[in-house]
This record gives sequence, C-alpha cells and structure tokens, in this order.
Amino acid sequence: MRVAVLSSISRRTEPRYHGSVHRIVWELTEGLAEKGVEVTLFATADSLTSGNLHAVVPGPLDEDTGLDESVWTSLHVCELFHLADRFDIIHNHLDWFPLSWSAFVGRPVLTTIYGRIPDTVLPAYEKCRGRSYYVSTSDKDRSPELDYLATIPPGIDLSWYPFNGRGGDYLLYVGGIHPEKGIADAVEIARSASRKLVLAGPIEDETYFRLHVEPHLDGDHITYAGEVDREKHARLLGEAYALLMPAGSDPLFGLAAMEANACGTPVIAFPDGFSEEIIEEGLNGFPALGVAQAVEAVARVKEISRQDCRDLAHNRFRRDRMVDDYLKAYARILAKNQEEAHRPWGYYEILSDRPDHKVKRIVVLPGKRLSLQRHHQRGEFWTIVSGNPLVTVDQTESVLNPGDSITIPLGVTHRIANPGDDPVVFIEVQVGDYFGEDDIERFEDDFGRELGAARTETCR
Repeated sequence: MRVAVLSSISRRTEPRYHGSVHRIVWELTEGLAEKGVEVTLFATADSLTSGNLHAVVPGPLDEDTGLDESVWTSLHVCELFHLADRFDIIHNHLDWFPLSWSAFVGRPVLTTIYGRIPDTVLPAYEKCRGRSYYVSTSDKDRSPELDYLATIPPGIDLSWYPFNGRGGDYLLYVGGIHPEKGIADAVEIARSASRKLVLAGPIEDETYFRLHVEPHLDGDHITYAGEVDREKHARLLGEAYALLMPAGSDPLFGLAAMEANACGTPVIAFPDGFSEEIIEEGLNGFPALGVAQAVEAVARVKEISRQDCRDLAHNRFRRDRMVDDYLKAYARILAKNQEEAHRPWGYYEILSDRPDHKVKRIVVLPGKRLSLQRHHQRGEFWTIVSGNPLVTVDQTESVLNPGDSITIPLGVTHRIANPGDDPVVFIEVQVGDYFGEDDIERFEDDFGRELGAARTETCR
C-alpha cells in the first residue's frame, strides 16, 4: 500500500514543541512506516519522518514571515495532487482546502476532521462528500450534514511519557495562551484550591498575555514555563498533581489529556466534545461544570490511582491503535473503490488522472455492452487494444479492430458492445472540464441502472 500523508506547513512535522495536529500527523506516519507501509509525508522541508519526505516549502510558515501563506499552501497542495498517481490513497490533514482537488484525481482522498467544522467552512465539506471520505476524531464533534467513514481518536507513542507514580503538588495548564483558552479560570481554580499553577505553551496573543496573564505571575504560586520541548513537556505532566483543561483549552481532540494520563496524571476538564469521550469520572479525572466544581475536583484527585490513569492510556491512546484503525479505514476505502471499478459489463483501471485529462484501460466481457449514454463535461477518444467491438456513435454503428481509434465528441450519444467470445480491451482518453462517473446521462441500459440526466453540480 502506498499512502500520501498531507500535513499543514504552518509548522514542522514533527513539531519542535508538543501538541498540534502536526504531532498527530507525525505519530501516524511513524506508525505506518513501522508497519511496513510505503508512506510519503508532504510537509515542510525540515520535517522529520521515517517514511519518505516530499517538500516544496523550505520551512514552517509560522517561523518565516517572508513566505506568503496562500501561495505556498497552494504550491504544497498542488504538488501532492500532481503526483497523485504514485499513491493508492491520499490522506489529507490540511482541513478543507485540498478537498476541491479530489474531483481531479483518480485516487481516493481521506480527510481527517479535527474538531468542529465552522458553519462558514461546512459548505466545502458538503460539496465534496462522495468525492472525499471523512474521519472524525470525536463523535461529539461530528456534523450531522456529513457522512463519516469512522471516528478515530488520536494515538501517541507512550514511550515519550514516563510513568510517574508519585506526581507533585502543582496544577498544570498546557496549551496556547489566548483569551479563549480559559487561563483566567485556571488561575481562579488554583487560587481557590490553594495550589500552585504552572502555565506552559506558546503565547498566541501578546496583548492578552501582557494584560491578563503576566500580572498574575509571581515566580512562586503562578509561573509561566514558556513553550516547552518534548522532554520538559513530559516532565511537567508527570510531576503535576493534576492537569487543568478549562473551557476551550483543547477544542481539537484532547491530546493533552491523553499525554497527562500516560504519565499517570489525572485530568480536570470543563465540558467539551473530547472530555465526554476521554474522561471517565473517578478513574482518570473529573469533568467539571465551572470553577466551583473544578475546585471540588482538585480535592478529590487523591482518590484516583495514577496507575489506573496509565493503564487507561495504554488501552485507549496508544499510537499503534490509531494506526491500526487508519489501516482498516484505508482497506475499506480501497475495497470500495475496487468494487466501484467493476461493472456488470466488465471493469476498468485508471492509468492517469490529471486536471486536464483522464486515461482508463477498459475491459468489456463477451456478450456485454455499456449503456447508451452521453457526457456533458467531457469528450472521449477510444483506441482498441484487442477484440472486435461494435461501437455506436450518434446512431452510426461500426465494427472496430485492434489498433483502430474513434472520437466521441462532447454531448454525443455513444455505446460500445462486445458481441464476440473474447474480452474487448480499449484505452479511453477523456478530455474536458470534469471526469467523474456522475457525468453520465443514460438512455438505455441492460442492467437496470437509473436512466436520466447526468449530475452537473460537482466538486471542482
């Protein structure tokens, strides 16, 4: 199996610091490579992978303001889809932007959706359903307007997180320093519970940090550790009394909660999609409806076994579990696409799929024929490889021989039939604006398929 994994270019994959979607993408590519999958990571040139790395972007956009985001993101996505024929499946982790390309390639595209889809973005996903398969990371974050192949929570390499059976005395917050991340609640919880608080993570809003976070820092009871590397991140988690996840602190997938549990540290979280699926009350943490309940939960943390937290992380949050789930999803997609390539009259193989053309090798079984049909968005050119098919073009019938060619103009009715005893094999070159199988208007069909107009609303 050949898998292309499309990552964001805002950061390096694997990221220099903890967290972010880039971390999950890196975990996935590493896990796939470990299982012998031929995986190619499309990411920044400084990214790390045990698979193959393909890059057109020299470095992370977040680190080089001289790179125009729209230009380099377009080049990044274009590069992958230009090489689509090299892969069996394309796995997109770059949100909605690459979806429009899925109509122009013959390879299936799987998109992992991290968190809730904003209403402003949902139309992109709706328009491309049927052309792209969707996986959610949380059942709670699913959009009712979409069909999902599966829910696959993230997984992490537990060896990064040494188990700490003792913990420490401070509460910990890890995540971006931003007005919507609940920093003020974390400060209030720590003060009300008479516990120290350590904040760690990137400053995403300088003004907010200067006006609303920095005044609370006293170097003792409330401290800021900055954006920490992997080793310090794991140490902070393992030595914490509990991890605080106030409202909005981790809207994507609960990665920090998984990491804390892996170290043996319980989690106290405000209600969110992930918390209802990750936290089992009294086993690995407590849900809290507001600051008052969170303070009560701090007092109950001692009831939780840190070994139970680690065991739960091992059972549910391991990287190889995530990788196995994705391999099952890939297998389902490939089986479905192989099934779709087989028809009652025979089967086809896509040889090339580009924005300006599509090439198929088509086999028509003895005694079978395709429907009488026409296309509204493409013309076709057929070259016979073997057999002697009966071809109908605009009510004119002719028998072709190996080596013969015929042009099917856009909008003209046509059909190919195999009256012989051996299979007919021909090469079909399509040229036009759109090459999807839904651009077929059938007039006659031997297999009871629906007759009528082709769909013209397409994702392109």
